[in-house]
Amino acid sequence: MLEVHQFSCLQDNYGFLLHDSATGATASIDTPEVGPINQALADKGWQLTHILNTHHHFDHAGGNEELKTQWQCQVVGAAIDAERIPGIDVEVRDGQHFAFGSAEAQVMEVPGHTSGHIAYYFADAGIAFVGDTLFALGCGRLFEGTPEQMSVSLSKLMALPDQTTVYCAHEYTEANAAFAVTVEPNNEALQRRVAEIRQLRAAGQPTVPTSIGLERATNPFVRADSPGLQGVLGMVGADEVDVFAETRRRKDHF
Repeated sequence: MLEVHQFSCLQDNYGFLLHDSATGATASIDTPEVGPINQALADKGWQLTHILNTHHHFDHAGGNEELKTQWQCQVVGAAIDAERIPGIDVEVRDGQHFAFGSAEAQVMEVPGHTSGHIAYYFADAGIAFVGDTLFALGCGRLFEGTPEQMSVSLSKLMALPDQTTVYCAHEYTEANAAFAVTVEPNNEALQRRVAEIRQLRAAGQPTVPTSIGLERATNPFVRADSPGLQGVLGMVGADEVDVFAETRRRKDHF
């Protein structure tokens, strides 16, 4: 059985510990901040055995080497970006399955935010760690990739089962919601979700994790086929990659 422990790091990052109760294997999904990760390990009484990196940015891999030295843990990261993942031991590729304790993870290459971004999908547990590719009501900025790459990456994630629990790496949801309603104002599911988000944040509660089904229904970045969204953008019938690109452009300047 896999257990996820979520906690805050830095200004708006989330840290995640993934624990396999059958074997004691424990992974930190990325390493945004060493202190909170070690505190979370102490709180749970777990020993760090793995680091699963999604991409090379400092707020995701900056604690790799310190934690590896302390715990002698194994660092897993994208083969196509191995030179930028500090301390990498295991290089993984798209579609590859690898053992984590008694569980199995599937690697998904999802470039766009960075050229070497990957996600980890644990099918049996119904959970996915998506880094900065997909956010609740958002997606990552295209620092290194193209709109076409990100569109394909998001489509790969949206092909997962609706009930898949999605752990994204930042608490950006309230700001994402403010934008989302400007491009799809008549989406009733989105309106309901915005109200829920406001209540959660007012109470100091996280909006992460989310789910694939919820994002498919409300996230404008995965809804390029929505007539309502296309109408607001003035792009009815346009190519879906172009619709995505315009949505991302507007968010960048929102």
